[in-house]
Order: sequence, then structure tokens, then C-alpha cells
Amino acid sequence: MQQLEALSRLIAQHTEADGIVETAIPRLSLVRVSKPTEPMLGVQQPSLCLIAQGSKQVILADEIYDYGPARHLIASADLPITGQVLDASPGVPYLSLKLDLDMNALAALVMEVPIASSSASPSKSCGKAICLSRTDPKLVDAALRLVSLLDTPDDIPVMAPLIEREILYRLLRGDQAAKLRRMLMPESRLSQVNRAIAWIRQNYHRPFSIDHVAREARMSTSSLHEHFREVTAMSPLQYQKQLRLQEARRLILSEALDAASAAHRVGYDSPSQFSREYRRLFGAPPIQDVSRLKTEPAAFAPASA
Repeated sequence: MQQLEALSRLIAQHTEADGIVETAIPRLSLVRVSKPTEPMLGVQQPSLCLIAQGSKQVILADEIYDYGPARHLIASADLPITGQVLDASPGVPYLSLKLDLDMNALAALVMEVPIASSSASPSKSCGKAICLSRTDPKLVDAALRLVSLLDTPDDIPVMAPLIEREILYRLLRGDQAAKLRRMLMPESRLSQVNRAIAWIRQNYHRPFSIDHVAREARMSTSSLHEHFREVTAMSPLQYQKQLRLQEARRLILSEALDAASAAHRVGYDSPSQFSREYRRLFGAPPIQDVSRLKTEPAAFAPASA
């Protein structure tokens, strides 16, 4: 597809080195990686991730999603994921974009866009908060025009919102339209689970009871367990644990905290329990894991996008 080749050239032009680049266009990030990476954990926010070149694997609990230029990923909740670039080289790097979903703009557009007869019905659409779809040429064209605005920055304030609106429109006409609409329905199961997720993210360092989270989500405890796992592929407590360990890793790496201090900061009372669970998730004890990250940062790509 010539559009993907053009999009690859543009992303390469605006990403001189490996890593993730926050652009002058609100909510738009670009990613470049020049070699296959180790698995990297992170939190995927509600967003559209579109690969222009290369391929990637995203893991949500036990669910595995492999995708490349022919497909795109939509996330509809904040999710702890593992991301790994599979196909990349210095000559042909992995290149992608991530557009965070503007919920206000999406909600306004939903009121104007009729439900397409070709859209998947709620019973047939993907139930997880991460799903893959085939990338329509019209979506690629809109993404190409959005990234092209980086070459004419004076056009960004006026043109970027229009093109972003078009991208959201394309998504609402695609096979994940039903899921995107359910995100905006206050009493839908997806919205209720998102309320539970938001509360856990704000209070991950504190002990909580499932009853309390269920009240925050306006669900019964049994319904919370069932639908939380359906959306995130994990239980609320497993979700909390992943958030705690990822934040502890960030504190050790970026703020130079020792493992015991980081463990206490994120809510662990037992350093030994923290060390066991950290090693189980990241494959090495805290000091060894962080040393590896510091000595070979290029081997680790952002988990999202």
C-alpha cells in the first residue's frame, strides 16, 4: 500500500532516534525502533495504535495480539500490557503512531454518526479492551494527512482537530464501532469496568475490598469479577498487582529508590513478597532487572503503540 510507505517515510522523518516522540499535534505520538526488543511492560491508555512498518506483539494477561501494517489496535481502557517489537532493523525500522482517544470528541461524534449496518453487533464484536482490526485505506489516508501536518506546523491548530475527527469517524464506521460506543454509555458493562479501573489506578497503593470497588463501579461483586476479567483478562487484584510492580520499577529506575523503599511506596508491607512478585513479573530481581535496563536501554521499546 503506497499510503503506508508514505506514512513510514513521514514517521521516520520525524523520529531521528529510537524511542517515542510526543508531537506538536495533541494526543499524537510517533515511535521508532531499530531492532527487535525485549518484552517491556507498561500501561496502555485508550488509544488507536497503527503500525506503518514492522510488527509487534502485545500481551494482555494470557491474551496475545500480533499485528503489523495490515492491522491496527484499539484499546478502550487503561491496561497493564507487555509489548515487544518483533520485526525491525536499522535499515527497515519499526515505525508506528499512537493517537490517544479524545473521549469528549468521540462522544460528540457518536451523536451524529448513525450505527452502520456493517458494524459488528455487540454480541459479535471483540469483548476485550484490546482488539485488532484490518486497517482500511481511508483510515491510513487520514493518519497520513494528520502526520503530514508536522511539516506545516502553522496548520496544526485548525487542521489537526478536523483530521482527528475524521479518524474517529472512520473508527465509528469500522468493526469496533460497537465497543467504542459502549465506552460512552454510562451504564454499559465496559463503562462500569472502566470506573473500577479508574478507581484502582488512583488507589493502587492502598488495600481495597472487592465490595468497595464494586460499589465504585455500580456493579455487584459477582458481576464485577465476571466483566472485569472479560475486559482486562485479569482479576481486579491481579490488575492492582501489575500496577504496583510497574510503578515500583519506574521508581527504582527513574528516582533511584532502593527496592525496599519502592515496595513501601507502592503499598507492599513485605519486602520479600515484593521481591518474589517482582521477579515473577519481570524475570529478574529488582537490582538485576534495573541494571539490565540501564545498560541496554535501546533493547527496550515502549510497551504501547
